[in-house]
Parts: sequence; structure tokens; C-alpha cells
Amino acid sequence: MDVMQLLEYLQEIVETASKVPITGKIVLDKKEILEVIDQIVNYLPDEFKKAQWVLTEKERILSEARKEYEVVKKETMEMLKKQVENHDITKEAKIRAQEIIAAAQRDAKSMRLGARDYADEILCQLDKELEEKGKIMISNIKKDAEEMMASISEDFTNTTATIRENIKELRNVK
Repeated sequence: MDVMQLLEYLQEIVETASKVPITGKIVLDKKEILEVIDQIVNYLPDEFKKAQWVLTEKERILSEARKEYEVVKKETMEMLKKQVENHDITKEAKIRAQEIIAAAQRDAKSMRLGARDYADEILCQLDKELEEKGKIMISNIKKDAEEMMASISEDFTNTTATIRENIKELRNVK
């Protein structure tokens, strides 16, 4: 089975599910639905998994940056306590902390935009592929329908010819 078949099967489950009177809601088999969703997830291209990894890495880097910010902030507070009279050190530490935060925010934004662009590219490719497969499927269905109609027409013609022959034969019998 491919993703499309699994999605169609999932749609069929929802459409044929038992209905709860008055509410318009339906009753679904949770285990069956989760199994189908699990199969769909397993069929998703590796690019989706890579995009998820990029997002996870972004969160990890942001977390590390926050930790580093907290460490720098704590060091700055200690230096401030030890050297209250020396404002230059405190100012330098704050500037350094702001530089670290700004760099982390730039990196996070860059990763977020990269992940979004990557996911957009993958989804566009998937959309094109689904559209192409749909056109092929419709073309095949049309071809099969035309062949079936030609077969029915030929059968009908043959049957009509046989009936006419039988009519001639009956008229010739005396």
C-alpha cells in the first residue's frame, strides 16, 4: 500500500463509521485509526524526517544558547558583585551577552527559515507528484471505461446480429 491508498482507506473508515444519533458524531476504532496513521508516517519520505530533525536541532541550539546566556549572565553578576566600582567590566559582559543572544537569535531565525523553505519545497514536490499520479489514474480509468464500452457495444452488436439471423430463420421455416 502507498500513502494515497492508506489515506483513502482512512477516509473510508471515517465515512463508514457508526453514527451517534442526533449529535452528528461518529464512533471510530482508535486502534485501527492509529495503525493506519502509523503506516502513513512510515511511508512519509525521509525529507520530512530530516525537516523534523532540523527543527529539533534548532530547539537544541536555542536551548544551548539560553544556557550559555544564563552562564554569562551569572558570571556577569558575580563580576558585578566583586568589582562594583569597575563599570567597564559589567558593560563589557552585558555587551557580550547581548552579542551571544543576538547571534543565537540570528542562527535560530536562519534555521527556522531554512526548515520552512525545505518543508515548502518537499510539500510542493509531493503536490506535483500527487497531481501527476492523479492524472495518470484518471487517464487509466478513462481508457478502461472506453475499452469496457467498446466491449459492451461489440457484444450488443453480436447479440443483435444473432437475433436478426434467428428472425430470418424463423421466417424461412414453413
